[in-house]
Amino acid sequence: MQNNNTRQNNKKSDKKRSVKSYIFAFFFNVGLIGIALVGLYVLFVFLQMPSLDAILHETREPAIIFLDKNGAEIRSNGRIMGMPVSVDTLPPHVYQAILAIEDKNFYKHGALSYRGTFRALFVNLFHRKFAAGGSTITQQTAKNIFLSREKKVSRKVQELILSYWLENRFTKNQILDLYMNRISLVGGLRGIDAASSLLFGHGANKMSVAESAQIAAMLKAPTTYSPFKNPERNIKRARAVLIEMVKQGYITVKTAQKAAKELKAVTPKSDKNIYRYWTDFVMDEIESRIGNINQDLYVYTTMDTKLQARVAANLSDKIGEYQGAIVALARDGAIFAMVGGDDYQISQFNRVLALRQPGSAFKPVVYLVALEHGMTPESYVNDSPFAIGDYNPKNYNDHYYGDITLATAFARSVNSVPLKLTKQYGIDSVLNMASRLGVGNKLKREYSTVLGASEMNLLDLTTIYSVIWNDGKSVRPYSITKITDAKGNVIYERNPSDEITILSDTTVEYMKQLLYDVVVNGTGKRAYTTNVFGGKTGTSNNNRDAWFVGATSDYVMGVWVGKDDFTPMSSKITGGVLPATIFHDIVK
Repeated sequence: MQNNNTRQNNKKSDKKRSVKSYIFAFFFNVGLIGIALVGLYVLFVFLQMPSLDAILHETREPAIIFLDKNGAEIRSNGRIMGMPVSVDTLPPHVYQAILAIEDKNFYKHGALSYRGTFRALFVNLFHRKFAAGGSTITQQTAKNIFLSREKKVSRKVQELILSYWLENRFTKNQILDLYMNRISLVGGLRGIDAASSLLFGHGANKMSVAESAQIAAMLKAPTTYSPFKNPERNIKRARAVLIEMVKQGYITVKTAQKAAKELKAVTPKSDKNIYRYWTDFVMDEIESRIGNINQDLYVYTTMDTKLQARVAANLSDKIGEYQGAIVALARDGAIFAMVGGDDYQISQFNRVLALRQPGSAFKPVVYLVALEHGMTPESYVNDSPFAIGDYNPKNYNDHYYGDITLATAFARSVNSVPLKLTKQYGIDSVLNMASRLGVGNKLKREYSTVLGASEMNLLDLTTIYSVIWNDGKSVRPYSITKITDAKGNVIYERNPSDEITILSDTTVEYMKQLLYDVVVNGTGKRAYTTNVFGGKTGTSNNNRDAWFVGATSDYVMGVWVGKDDFTPMSSKITGGVLPATIFHDIVK
């Protein structure tokens, strides 16, 4: 009986063990299948990833950063990403601000922070919504490299794969470098250097503690905490960054208090279009100096930003229905300012380089020939009708003055006198003088050239006058002083050649007297102020072009006004009216 009971109990035990074994085997197999499926899914997702090396070494168009004559940034071309930054080269407070608010244990954990992940999970469950994130800087770097915001499981898996890959491939400092160079913060630009340049006007290597806190404050949500759009939120969070920096021993309380006082809203910079004609011009110069551009460049230019701002403002305010252009040169040819039109957005054509008829603004070339042949401003000439063949141009309003001095003829811009001087000394002498001044090979061998019928651009015309105010020495306009790569290595540096004496001292002094008389007693009176040394007006046939070129102690400036379609302007618009007025208001 006892044996029967024992056998029955053994059977029941065997049956229970059999059931347990079955259940265990079932779940074990299910687990293995699940692991296999997960493994296959991860492999599938991994195989869909682009090349990790290709992602890491993402290429972009080279950035060109244009600097003014004082080394301050004017604007940049093609700079989607900022200049590369590194933990090794940045002031420590820049990246410490990021670590303090984003991942204070970055150097202690691996690809994932399990403590941060569980804390974020608990907070999110408690609030029943996504209220906190537990991503490490490594994970955020992975996100920024992929540049995808799709909320898919596959993307999250790719992010984890890439995070572990980054941790195994690079040092912590290198990962932090990647993060700082790839993060997107403002205006579609990437990297803290680009954000700093846009927000503060300088690169990340010059950021103060306060600016570093404001950049770090944006990392959580760039739009929400933008100092452009939400300055109050940005400043509030930046204060929190400073507090965390103190807690973690990065800065002292005194430093934090000082930085907190420096936190401020950021006003978007004014429109940079006033420099676009200039930077387009400089781009052509860059290519002529170094050829193809295959790396980031810093281009040190001759631009005077204060003068450029005055030039652009005055041109825009005064030309009304017409178009205009202005260029200003230093005595040695450095281009201080260039505006090629009223609105770059409407037309990108640079009218400083447009071929137009200079009218009477060309006459100094003829008078220089006369002065070289022994005439003086007090020499007498006869103003009366002149004709050669079928060519018989008239004076303005068909008025003639008879016997007058060379100075009076020049100041009143009569037409007959330069024609008679050309006949006396030969048209080849005039063309040769123009060639010495830098424009002769572009002119027609015709008497109409004497009165400015041969086309030239504003830059060439202004260069002629620059030679006079450079004491008769040669002038070659230039826009670039130096080009360096992103590391500061010099790729090109201007090496000026020796100046050539083109005009004698006597000729130069007489010519300066003639030009001064124009703004004091002649057609250029509207241009005169106490710091104007002289100038000359010019108006082409039917008032299609109006010019004034004049000089101050600092530069020579040429102004052109006209219409792009070459149709006449109002008869009231001459070189002595609108261009002379614009010149006056810029230099006064």
